[in-house]
Order: sequence, then C-alpha cells, then structure tokens
Amino acid sequence: MDEAEGSSKGLPRRAATRTAKLAALPMGYAGRKALGLGKRIGGKPAEAVLADVHQRTADQLFRTLGELKGGAMKFGQMLSVMEAALPESQAAHYRDQLTRLQDSAPPMPTGIVRGLLARDLGKDWSERLVELSEEPAASASIGQVHRGRWFDGREVAVKVQYPGSEEALRADLRQIGRLGAIGNAVVPGMDVKALVAEMQERVIEELDYPKEAEAQHVFAEAYADHPLIDVPDVVEVGPSVLVTEWVESQGSIAKVIAEGTPEERDHYGELLARFWFSAPELTGMLHADPHPGNFRILPDGRLAVLDFGLAARLPERGFPEPMGRLIRIASTGDAEALVAGLRDVGFIRDGIKVEPQHVLDYLAPWVTPALEGRFRFTREWMREEFKRINDPKDPAYTVGLKLNLPPSYLLIHRVWLGGLGVLAQLNAEAPFREILEEHLPGFAG
Repeated sequence: MDEAEGSSKGLPRRAATRTAKLAALPMGYAGRKALGLGKRIGGKPAEAVLADVHQRTADQLFRTLGELKGGAMKFGQMLSVMEAALPESQAAHYRDQLTRLQDSAPPMPTGIVRGLLARDLGKDWSERLVELSEEPAASASIGQVHRGRWFDGREVAVKVQYPGSEEALRADLRQIGRLGAIGNAVVPGMDVKALVAEMQERVIEELDYPKEAEAQHVFAEAYADHPLIDVPDVVEVGPSVLVTEWVESQGSIAKVIAEGTPEERDHYGELLARFWFSAPELTGMLHADPHPGNFRILPDGRLAVLDFGLAARLPERGFPEPMGRLIRIASTGDAEALVAGLRDVGFIRDGIKVEPQHVLDYLAPWVTPALEGRFRFTREWMREEFKRINDPKDPAYTVGLKLNLPPSYLLIHRVWLGGLGVLAQLNAEAPFREILEEHLPGFAG
C-alpha cells in the first residue's frame, strides 16, 4: 500500500468504528442522566449531581471529537466559539475541554506526510522543500501543519490533509445530526440540526486545498500593506498539500483568552472585529471560521490570520447593504420602521404577524454593541442575550421562529454570532460602532 493511502495511523476512517464512537455519545449522556436521577433520589444535592453530569459529558464528548478529527472535530470547534454563552454553572466544566479543540488534535505519522508530499508535489518535492520538521507544529480537524524551509530560504508552513478526510467528514456529519440532545446539553439553545445542515453544505469545501489557496492569496494581497493585520501568502499547492509562508507567532487568540492582560484583550479584540468587517469589502469574501486557533499573535502586536478553507464568496463585494441599514434603524429604537424594513427585504414574509418591540428585542445582540462609542463584550452579556432569545417564555423567542433568514445571510449570521462569542471570551472592549460605520454598507446612512 502507498504511504499516502495508509490511513489506519492517520485519520480514523472506518465508518463502523467512527459511527460507533459517535453513537456512544448520546447513550453515555442518557446513562449519566439516569444515574444522576438515582443519586438525587438517594439524597445527593441536585447541584452536585448536575455538575458531575456536565463534567463527565464534556470529558467524553470532546475527547471523542478530538480523537476522531474530521467532521467530528470540526463540529466541536464550531461549538467551542460559543463557550461564552454557556451558563456559568456549566462553563467551568466545559471551558477547558472546549477550548482545547481550538488549537490541537492527535498527530499523523511522518511517513504518511512524506507520502502525500510525493504524490501531490512530485517525487522531487524535497528539492524545493529542503527542510521539514518531523513533528507537526499544529493539528486541526482535517489536517496538520509542519514547519519547513523552501529552497529560496523562506520559512514555510506545510499543511497536509489527513487521508480519508472526505469519507470521514461525510460519515461524521450524518451521525452528528443525531446528537441533538447532547449538543443542546453543551450549549443550551444551540440549534444543532441547523448547524450540522450548514456544515454538510459547506465544510466539504475545506477539502479543496487549491480553492483555499486561491482565497488565501486574495486575502494576502488585500492585506499586504495593512499596518495591523497579516495574511501569509501561498507558496505551492496540491490536492491535499498547501504550502504557505510561515508565521512566527507568540500563540493564538486562545492564549489571550486564557491569560491576556486587559490591554491585550482590548487590542486583539478590536483587531478581530476590524478584520471580520473589513474583509468582505477588501476581498469580496467572508472568513467564515472564527475559532481562536485561526488567529495568531505577532511579536509586534499585529494579528495574523490563517485557514481560509471556509472563505465564502459573497454575491456582492462587501456585506449586503440591507444588513447595515436595518441595524442602523434598529439602533434608533424605531421598532415600526425596523419591521417595515425587514418586510421589504423578505426577512418577514407577507401575512406573518409580529410585535415590533419584540422584534427589536430579539435583535438586541446585534444592535446593542453599536449603540455606544465603545462596547465591552463579556461572557455575562453574551450569556444573558443567548438565554433570552432562546427562552420559550420570553416574547422575543417567538420572533426567531417567524423570521425568514435568506440563504445568503445564514452564513453571515453564524459567523457574526461566532465572532461575538470570541469577543465575549476575550472580555474585549472595542469601538464597535466606529468599525460598523467604516465597513458595514448602509450603517452610516
């Protein structure tokens, strides 16, 4: 067997094995809940029992997702950006397990890596890639990165896709769609089925390294002269190998979340927000993978951006104009005008009745940060907003069931929500209104 095809030591790919591991997750959760009920009947405090259930659930869920990599790990990474929305009673148990998925995964053997390089870059690959580290510098859901040196002296990052990734991704996403109960236990209110449906539509694109290389090159050119944001350019690409310029960083945004100073949190939070909102107008694309491992801290205070596998091509250059216009109307507090605007662009269909004030309340997470000169994103704020709009007893909850989000807005909605989650984890204060005025069409009027 060719080394590039050997997968037993790379990505676990046997469908039966992967399916069995994923199927065990909801069964394990149900068993822990039943055991917990028995302990409560036996007199153990409810809080202690619930804490034990959450801790054991987190341990099993994210250990399994990390070991399987593929779509399983990508699902875990997407959940991880929403850690800030967890109730504090659960957050302590899930935080470490969630964030661990943002920056790591079990490695693939070097022999398989070299086989893939020979297959994709040619048998003479070592004449161009003159040095290659034995151990990966980083690992993620569908591949791992090795440090190397190109023949012209440049330090490079060599990203190699795990063999069997497509098969594993498709199998995982079919199985993960059945994990609604355990997903809702981790992040209450999260629509797991909707998240998986989007992943099924888009995450396969991550396997297309030539397409990713094309997107990364566009971003690299757009930010080539930017004083605060750096995007490494592409050096060479093959079907499952992507070579880019190396970024010498001091860690990822996950490090700032864990131990950053208040000044660092504000600084990098603002850079993240500026990147997310400037990219569509500069590149015509949306960087659609906001988890912290994709953003690196540079020694000079700049922010480096990695991983363009989920870069989404927008229909028009920049965010849709109605988005900024509607947020501007909402920021004035004119609920009637907001509902009229939503109807005009199809967010509320004809014949659907809504209470204007409830609509305004529902949109608060997207509007509140734009009301002030500077806004501090906190876990407490994120938690309360997330709880409110997902509480069936809250009038704003029914609004979400009545809104019609056009397909072109679904990804923007998820990325924006994920971005808010990361800013809340950072506890960052940023000039959010100023950023929207500069980069969100329609918002400045």
